[in-house]
Amino acid sequence: MSYRKQQRYRKSSGKCRRRRRKSRKTCARLPAALIGTVLILLLCGRVILGGGIGGITGQAVGSQAVAAAGADTVPGQEAGRAEQAWNLVLVNPWNPMPENYEPELTYLRNGQAVDSRCYPDLQQMMDDCRAAGLDPLICASYRTMEKQEALFEDKEARLIREGWADDDAETEAAKTVAVPGTSEHQLGLALDIVDMGYQQLDTQQENTPVQKWLMANSWKYGFILRYPTGKSDITGIIYEPWHYRYVGREAAAEMYEDKLCLEEYLGIN
Repeated sequence: MSYRKQQRYRKSSGKCRRRRRKSRKTCARLPAALIGTVLILLLCGRVILGGGIGGITGQAVGSQAVAAAGADTVPGQEAGRAEQAWNLVLVNPWNPMPENYEPELTYLRNGQAVDSRCYPDLQQMMDDCRAAGLDPLICASYRTMEKQEALFEDKEARLIREGWADDDAETEAAKTVAVPGTSEHQLGLALDIVDMGYQQLDTQQENTPVQKWLMANSWKYGFILRYPTGKSDITGIIYEPWHYRYVGREAAAEMYEDKLCLEEYLGIN
């Protein structure tokens, strides 16, 4: 109510004054009531649009996560699949290393190294093998591209010295030494394990106490004999009763039970 009106009301009769006082009180309360009503309407509008008080921010974050992961996933599922995939990466003559693949390594006491994620299971397997009275030796593990190139070129050169033609030597070398970029050793998940009492990489290795134990028990720790006998046409590599590959405990158990190599388990070559 304006100042001039208030002055006029004071000059009016007492009855009119009382009536105007009542009117002033009502008018004084009106702005506060109006503001409150507007705030309530605004809040209700947010609730309707947002799906509940406090739900706007949460809904937006959730929607962005689902969009990033894919329409058929929920937040966390895609990450879970990615966490499992690392141990099943297929590397063979037809499937080269993923581009820019760089594993995080844990180094062993003898200078060998493995992907840090498989180290605990490897350590447990070696400890249990030794606890059984055996003496296993890891003679090869992670290799850099440069190391793999040197090994392949050395094998090829030896075959040429034996009388193989250059092209044939390259093909023959690839049967026993992976072409650089196609070796599981470059993943940090493959190991050559021999018996300390017999350190030759040949088929007689299968008769050693260490290999008999590993062939029967390695799957319990997530490792498989990667190149088993009778699977060379599938793996592209000769039988190697010393080469073990980490695939995780669940996959290793299934492959051991069904007598599958990694290519068969994954359904790809």
